[in-house]
Amino acid sequence: MLSRWSSHGTRDVHSLLTARLTMQVHTMTDLRREFEQAAEDIQRLDQRPDNDTLLKLYALYKQGSEGDVHGEQPGFFDFIGTAKHEAWAQLRGTSTDEAMQRYIELVQELLA
Repeated sequence: MLSRWSSHGTRDVHSLLTARLTMQVHTMTDLRREFEQAAEDIQRLDQRPDNDTLLKLYALYKQGSEGDVHGEQPGFFDFIGTAKHEAWAQLRGTSTDEAMQRYIELVQELLA
């Protein structure tokens, strides 16, 4: 009798965990889809955003798509590359999901 309960209980736990994992995968897929759509949508802006906003977009996109900053910091005289690298580095430790969500929200603000 105990073995039947354990087997049944294990199946219930397994089913619950499978359902939660499936929901997380769908949520991640939806977020990724929205993120990629926002990256396409930003190309439709009528006016170019200011440099600070462009750096924020760049950093959030990189953090959302690649995670924490990696690679060598650009040379001293590469002002744009250095600014981009530093903007991305400021997001170190931010989850990719959070960065994607913030990117989506910023794009929606800019398109409004």
